[in-house]
Amino acid sequence: MRIEEVKILDKARLYCYICSESPEMPNLVRDAMLVLPGGGYQMCSDREAEPIVKKYLAAGMNVFLLYYSCGADAAGFRPLVEASYAMKYIRENAKEFNIDPERVFAVGFSAGGHLCASLGTFWNAPWLKEKLGPDFPYGINKPTGTVLSYAVTSAVTVPTHLGSFYSIIGSTEPSEEDLKKYSINLHVSKDSSPAFIWATADDQAVPVINSIVVAEKMAEHGVPFEMHIFPHGPHGIALAEEETAVGWSEFIDENVAKWIPLSIIWMKGLKKG
Repeated sequence: MRIEEVKILDKARLYCYICSESPEMPNLVRDAMLVLPGGGYQMCSDREAEPIVKKYLAAGMNVFLLYYSCGADAAGFRPLVEASYAMKYIRENAKEFNIDPERVFAVGFSAGGHLCASLGTFWNAPWLKEKLGPDFPYGINKPTGTVLSYAVTSAVTVPTHLGSFYSIIGSTEPSEEDLKKYSINLHVSKDSSPAFIWATADDQAVPVINSIVVAEKMAEHGVPFEMHIFPHGPHGIALAEEETAVGWSEFIDENVAKWIPLSIIWMKGLKKG
């Protein structure tokens, strides 16, 4: 395996984990996964970064980890622009990375889940196209499917993590219009990417209703999705295994840990197009 670091629009860093070719192994064209850690758009959590990469590598995918702009640099929803350019880079180098450009997925956690859902929903939004520039290829930033992990989704209709929206709007006193602009559930359409959605019922930081309202809209618009709500688990549970628990026993749950193999099965069953 080789690991490459690429700068995306100066601020963001994309780490490319590419399985090595071998005369002894068949030269399979692989699926790709873009990993988007959470952190309230104030940081990118390492617990939701390389440990996630390793799981999808083990599933036979080539994996790309984006450390996007956070804090003051996130204003104007710059992370979505960076994630869009990361998707462009991955697809334009599909042959070099030995991946199928029609099988490029994304997974995100908490605020990273909002970013992931935004890729799947706002990929063709006029305001985003304006930010990306006139030469940005249409649709190259749309994920084949998204894995939304205890995602922040709405700023106006349900209890949520408003700090995430303050960061990407660039104000602690945003207008109602700004809050609605980035609320995923208000913009899901038939063109949104299919999604694998999971959360825990007793998440206190990002209430589970954030996941439910998006699933409801996907059902309404005929967007394929699979959803799992696990009964218990704190926010930020990540893999729900020892590696990402960092000594906190409440972050280990073998039931919640099923989300990884379930998401892999879901992606394998998702048809192209």
